[in-house]
Amino acid sequence: MNADKFLDAKGLACPMPIVKTRKSMKELESGQVLEIHTTDKGAVNDLTAWAASGGHEMLQHLEENDVLKFWIKKA
Repeated sequence: MNADKFLDAKGLACPMPIVKTRKSMKELESGQVLEIHTTDKGAVNDLTAWAASGGHEMLQHLEENDVLKFWIKKA
């Protein structure tokens, strides 16, 4: 999946993946996609809830080699 911006949040514990995601999303235009990689298992629930609360669209998330990958489309 193509992304307009990439965020490497591997090795960061909650709440840092959310903090960095919020900052990165502010740099995007509406409709652009942010790809996030993290190793924080809590990020599945955290990022899904954060995206929904902000009106953003969680396009996809998957786990690959202990890395959680998310693609969020900015509202």
